[in-house]
Amino acid sequence: MRYVAAYLLAVLGGNESPSSKDLKKILDSVGIETDDERVNKVISELNGKNIEDVIAQGNSKLASMPAGGAVAVSSGGSAAPAGGPAPAAAEEKKEEKKEESEESDDDMGFGLFD
Repeated sequence: MRYVAAYLLAVLGGNESPSSKDLKKILDSVGIETDDERVNKVISELNGKNIEDVIAQGNSKLASMPAGGAVAVSSGGSAAPAGGPAPAAAEEKKEEKKEESEESDDDMGFGLFD
């Protein structure tokens, strides 16, 4: 991904067809070591293509992918098991969070007027 980002930065900077030297210069400027094989792969895949068209094709592919985060719930009722230690564990976690927040209000070992 870093190589693609460097390629896009070079194109955004006005270089229509960046070379491996251009990508290495960009990546070296932020302290990233480059892998010649990956740099050459990105250049060979994107060389001669209009970047805006490539991005548009990628967006259309992303639009067809399902988004994460959806949870399937059974139609039989609640997702949590009936009874058992699960509710108690949830209560313990809430208590631990309260204790942590109280501790964070401490003076961190020094006072304002010390």
